[in-house]
Amino acid sequence: MHLLLVEDEPKIAAFIQKGLNEIGNEVTVAYDGKTGLDMALQGSYDVIILDIMLPVRNGLDICRHIRSEGINTPVLMLTALGTIDDKVEGLQQGADDYLVKPFHFRELIARVQALARRQQIPAATSNKLEVADLQLDRNRKIAIRDNKEIILTAKEYTLLELFMKNKKRVLTRSEIAEQVWGYGFDSNTNIIDVYINYLRNKIEKGFSSKLIHTVVGIGYIMKE
Repeated sequence: MHLLLVEDEPKIAAFIQKGLNEIGNEVTVAYDGKTGLDMALQGSYDVIILDIMLPVRNGLDICRHIRSEGINTPVLMLTALGTIDDKVEGLQQGADDYLVKPFHFRELIARVQALARRQQIPAATSNKLEVADLQLDRNRKIAIRDNKEIILTAKEYTLLELFMKNKKRVLTRSEIAEQVWGYGFDSNTNIIDVYINYLRNKIEKGFSSKLIHTVVGIGYIMKE
């Protein structure tokens, strides 16, 4: 994989770069927010690993900016800011995953690989899913409703694909957590609800009918 690492601490950056290189990845490093943003906008990467507290421009601004430009590359926030509010803020700005320093390097590798896998769509499953007037183009990773293209982040795409593949079936919070965030994710946090709201705003706001419905005490269902 080709990875972009935006990290201002040289020792941490060197440690991460060396470890990821040793397992066959190419790692490009930026040491400040402006350089990181320029690289993210101009280059092609499988995953972006992004610190929040950076010189010149912080990681939240970078993430928000690249999402506004329609760049859907998976973003892993890697930061010392570890409160629930910090995590929610990072995810709200478009990050797909969040890892708090200090971290175990094996976990970093697993999270990066998981994000990359979710971004790749095998040729055998390259097709379209439909629910009512909503289509999911699995080649281009975009949603289309009423002939309007909807740009999705990697995490939003994975969540919507899960719903559309299981239309008319109730998905529990635990199922959603495991399929979208990975085994061991705490399904009791409000991050699931945050992302459901993101998705609803994108595929329902301004359209005539709602598609994602809450099943109180259990989870959610997608149906006409």
